[in-house]
Amino acid sequence: MKIVHIIEPFASGVAVFVKSLTETMPEDLHIVIHGERKQVMSAKEVKRIFPKQNVRFIRWKSVQRSINPFKDFRAFTELHNILKRLSQKGFVDAVHLHSSKSGFLGRLACRFAGIKNVVYTPNGAPFLSGSNPFTNFLFKQIERFGNKVGGKVVCCSASELAEYQKIGIDASFINNGVSLKETAPLSSPRGKKDKFQVITTGRIEEQKNPALFNAIASFFEDYDQIEFIWAGDGKDRAVLTSKNITVTGWQDASSIKELVSQSDVFISTSLFEGLSFSVLEALALKKPVLLSECVGNADIIMTGLNGDVFNTETEAIVKILNYFNNQEMLEVMGEYSFEVCSDKFNVDSNFKHYRKAYQMDEGQKEHIPLIGVA
Repeated sequence: MKIVHIIEPFASGVAVFVKSLTETMPEDLHIVIHGERKQVMSAKEVKRIFPKQNVRFIRWKSVQRSINPFKDFRAFTELHNILKRLSQKGFVDAVHLHSSKSGFLGRLACRFAGIKNVVYTPNGAPFLSGSNPFTNFLFKQIERFGNKVGGKVVCCSASELAEYQKIGIDASFINNGVSLKETAPLSSPRGKKDKFQVITTGRIEEQKNPALFNAIASFFEDYDQIEFIWAGDGKDRAVLTSKNITVTGWQDASSIKELVSQSDVFISTSLFEGLSFSVLEALALKKPVLLSECVGNADIIMTGLNGDVFNTETEAIVKILNYFNNQEMLEVMGEYSFEVCSDKFNVDSNFKHYRKAYQMDEGQKEHIPLIGVA
């Protein structure tokens, strides 16, 4: 098959998602139409992580993250022309749209280009993205309109699917996954550390709720034995003011893996997720995970076995104190984390279901089974 991927946020988790698809289906040709977020990572750097034999790239020059009618119309026109040209040359069997901006503009462009076999994966429902009710309402209407334009919505977790069903959008889901081979725990034993480490990774921005991370860390400022690490960077870095927080800046994948492997507990304070690759990688690295109770995170936890969820700052603090005072249980919890990842979030088994989604035309939209693992 010839599969066209359209991706505006060509960085972070969404880029990992597309990369995993290209690796899971090596016999297919993948054409990646992409934007760029230089403040996170240049497109040139992102391309290096993709396989070379079955992936080709086309730059989507005019697309940008924020909503701007004039610029978005330019981005739509450019995308339509690219898709029309590819379709006329026989390079489109299916189109897969990744994230909300690509999902909306991509469905319109496919409709005008006469392409019907379209899959849209939100990887984080945009109508859950902020505290502004009007903005969330607007995003709901955009998602509903986009769904009427065409294509099939395939969510990346059961809880994300439930949110789409609540607003009247029929969808299916395929769980995100990570490679257990690529994300295998480090074989060498971890050296003795001076401090108990609580880590998170990724972009420092509102969705990840750095203010909550900072508040939790601040409680432990006078605990010399406990430190917090944010492996990543972002526009809200200044929010992380607690003196016991280390911000590493952007790191390559191997450095992130080493940092997580050497830590004791992985924490996520996110307001919402699709199904976080960072958390899944922590599971694969045999880490207990402490996660805010939100869409995406809710699919991962087996309470008390591989970690816990929390709703408030106080609940998170109590859990960290419990882990710190009972460190002998963390290794057992880490083993459960790996089992959960192997059973539910193994990319080698989960992402093969996308081939089935690609092979269905739009007339079969209403009959896509729930092919994820609940």
